Amino acid sequence: MVSDYEKVASVIRFLDSNRSAQTSVARMAGVAGLSESRFHRVFLRWAGVTPKDFLQCLSVEYAKSLLRDPKSVLDASLDAGLSGPGRLHDLTVNLEAASPGELKSGGLGIEVTWGFSECPFGLCSVGWNARGICHLAFHDRAVDFPESLGWNWPMASLTRSDRAAARLAADIFESGSGRELRVFVPASRFQSKVWRALLQIPSGSLTSYSRIASAVGCPSAARAVGTACGANPVAYLIPCHRVIRETGIVKGYRWGTERKLAMLVRESGAPAFCSKRKSAEPGEPDSALLEFRRSGDQKATRTE
Repeated sequence: MVSDYEKVASVIRFLDSNRSAQTSVARMAGVAGLSESRFHRVFLRWAGVTPKDFLQCLSVEYAKSLLRDPKSVLDASLDAGLSGPGRLHDLTVNLEAASPGELKSGGLGIEVTWGFSECPFGLCSVGWNARGICHLAFHDRAVDFPESLGWNWPMASLTRSDRAAARLAADIFESGSGRELRVFVPASRFQSKVWRALLQIPSGSLTSYSRIASAVGCPSAARAVGTACGANPVAYLIPCHRVIRETGIVKGYRWGTERKLAMLVRESGAPAFCSKRKSAEPGEPDSALLEFRRSGDQKATRTE
């Protein structure tokens, strides 16, 4: 049975390859293999928006509008420092970086439980230990083992439990779980700074690689920020999907462009949020503001 996400992904792939064409809702429904009425219900259930709002949220112009925050306000928040509140829906995320010794040993002596589970964005693998979630990745097809888990924790003791993984995935992706989640990651000093900065981006908002570079005190390191985003071992919870190019083009996501677009649409999918751009007067600044605050290597907490 084809999941709602797979139907959405098929439409996103079609739209991404036909950007210059005006696409009707009927055409989108045909791509998804659904009637128009069924297609409408699927989108309301999965993304919280109508297909018409879905098209708006996918547009380059919409992405650019989220990047056009008043610079003076952004500068003020940069000056305030990078630690501070931010939340993923109602989940508070705390990030802890592995020690240099743990990095060097490849996780020797660390016990990691992992497993596969379905989620709103397809098949995912999740791994965790006593100190937090240390792995979260997406898969377009079934695999025997998530390679990135082995890369990041080559010497750890691994135990598979798909049932426990499904319970944890529900806590991560289902609205209303109200939990505080810990993330435990192997990270260089620079990666740690970038990933902590990502935790400050509110759900439904976007920023650019250059803004993150400025936020971590390295304004000329936008390319290095992109590399750090690509090395993110815990997808979604460390929201590298909320960073895009200054042009508004969404490309180059480690787990697929269509999945990144699906995440952004779903996070921007509250009807009130998507309709905000419709009601704005010409020249009116967008109200989605990203607040970045500098921090050292201390533990960072994200709340909202």
